[in-house]
Amino acid sequence: MNVKICLLCFDISNNSLGRAALLANALSTHHDVKIIGTSKNEDIWYPMRNIEVPIQIFSWRRYPTFILTIFKMLREMDADIYIACKLRPTSFGIALIKKWLSGSPILLDIDDWEAGFYYHSNFWGRVGRFLNFSNPNGLPYTWLMEKLVGFADSIIVSNRVLQDRFTGFMIRHCRDTTVLNPDNFDPQKVKISLGLGKNRVIMFMGTPRAHKGIDDLIQAVEGLNSSDLRLVFIGAEPSFYSTRSIPSLIQERVVVFPKVPFEELPKYLSAADILVIPQRDTTDTQGQSPAKLFDAMAMAKPIITTRVSDIPEVLGGNGYLVEPGNPEELGRTLQHVLDHPEEAQKRGLRARERCIEFYDIKVMKEKLESLISGIIGST
Repeated sequence: MNVKICLLCFDISNNSLGRAALLANALSTHHDVKIIGTSKNEDIWYPMRNIEVPIQIFSWRRYPTFILTIFKMLREMDADIYIACKLRPTSFGIALIKKWLSGSPILLDIDDWEAGFYYHSNFWGRVGRFLNFSNPNGLPYTWLMEKLVGFADSIIVSNRVLQDRFTGFMIRHCRDTTVLNPDNFDPQKVKISLGLGKNRVIMFMGTPRAHKGIDDLIQAVEGLNSSDLRLVFIGAEPSFYSTRSIPSLIQERVVVFPKVPFEELPKYLSAADILVIPQRDTTDTQGQSPAKLFDAMAMAKPIITTRVSDIPEVLGGNGYLVEPGNPEELGRTLQHVLDHPEEAQKRGLRARERCIEFYDIKVMKEKLESLISGIIGST
C-alpha cells in the first residue's frame, strides 16, 4: 500500500533534520514521502544537503509575521498521514491545525525533551523565556505542545526516558549498517588522508556544547601524557577555538574538522581509535539518546560515554561507562582503553553486532510500516 506521507521538521536548518531524514529514508522505499518545515536561514542543514527525499522550505519568522507562514504551509500540506518530528509548535502544532481542518492523522515522533532545553537557566531566565511570545517555538508554545500530546493518533519515542514521560512506541535511532561498515575503510589510510598521520585518535562528533561534556573531555585529555594522541572534533563551528579554553599543553594535539556531509561521516569515523560521548546530566541531555552513539556502534568503535538517560541500555555492556561531569574518571578510562587496544576492539565489534540486531534501519522500517498501516486502517 503506497501512502502519501508528509514529515514536518521544526527547523530544517539545524540537526533536528537528522531524525526527520532518518524516518523519511526508512519510509521512502514503499511510500511517497516528503519533508516540509521552516528554516531560520532558508537553507538545509549542511550534513543533509544531499538527501534524496524532497524537502520544501518555508521562511522562519517571528510572530505576528509567522502567521502568514502557517497559512502557506497548510496550503501546501497534502498527505494521507503527517509525521510531526519533535514536540514543537512549528511541527506538531501545525500538524494539529491540519488535522483539525482535514481530519488527517498524526504520528508524533519525540526524540528530545524539548521543554528541557529551556529549564537549565535560572529562575528569572526561565521567566524571560516564558514571556517570549514572539518566537514560534518559544517556551510558552512548546510547553503548550506537551499538554496537547493526547491529540496525536500515535506516538513514537526514541528512548526510555521519553517513553516514561509521554508513553508511545519505542523506535530508537537506527543506522544503515551496510553503509556504516568498518570493512569499507582502511583506518590508517584514512588517517593519513586527513592529515592525522599514524597518531592515535580520540574523537568527538557533533556541535561541542557544554551540556555535551566537551570541557570534561578536554580536561581529561590534558591529563594524558602521550605525544602520539590527537583529539579530533568533527562538526565544530569555525569559532570553536575562540569559544573554548584549550590548555596550551594540548593545543597542538587538537584537530578540528567542520561539519561534513552525512555520506562522508563513515570515512571520518573510521579514523577514530576511541569515540567519546561525555554527556553531562542536565535537562538538555536527560531526554536524549545521542545519534552519534549509533554511528559509533555501527562502525565497531570503542565507545566511552556517561551514565545519562538510557545510554547504558543502548550499549548493553559493549562500551565503557563513566559518571557524568567527572573528567578524572574519564581520563582514567581513556588511558585504560589506550593501554588495552585488543579488549577495546572486541567491545567495539560486539557493539556493532548489537547495532545490526537492534538498531539497523531495517528494524525501524518494520516498526514504522506496522504503525502506519494500523493508523491508516483505523481512520
